[in-house]
Amino acid sequence: MNIFSILKTGVLFIAIVSGLAACAQENTQVLIAVADARIDTAKFIDIGKPGDSVGDILTFDQPLLDQQGNAMGNNSGTCIRTRVGHSFQCQWTLTFATGSIQVAGREFDHGTSHIAIVGGTGIYFGITGEMESVNNNNGTFTQTLRYRY
Repeated sequence: MNIFSILKTGVLFIAIVSGLAACAQENTQVLIAVADARIDTAKFIDIGKPGDSVGDILTFDQPLLDQQGNAMGNNSGTCIRTRVGHSFQCQWTLTFATGSIQVAGREFDHGTSHIAIVGGTGIYFGITGEMESVNNNNGTFTQTLRYRY
C-alpha cells in the first residue's frame, strides 16, 4: 500500500466518522416538561429508622406541564433512599397521549441529576437518551429530555 492509498483511507475514515456524528446530533430531539409536585406531593414511606434513612421510599403521581404551565401528561414513579441527605435511586414514567417514556437513575437532593432514558411506548418506542432533572425549589422539577429513536 502506497502513501496515497493510506491517506485516502484515512480521509475516508474521518469523513465517515464525522458524518455519523453529525447524523446522530441531527436526530437528537429535545422535550422539556415540568413535573408539578405542588398539589400532588410525593408520599414518603418510612422504612426502618424513623425519619429520613436508607431504604425509605417515595412514591409520586403528578401532572406534567409544558413550559407555559399547560397540562401535557403525567409523571409517576418510585424512589428509594440510598444515601441520606444526598440521593435516591429512582424509576418513573412520563406518560403522554401519544406514548410513554421510562427513566431510571440517581436523583440528587440538590442540583442537577442526569438520568437514563431506558425505554418507551407508542411514538417513543425505541427511544434512547438522557433526561436532566432540576429541582426548581418551588415544588416543580424541570425535566429536559435529549433523545433519539
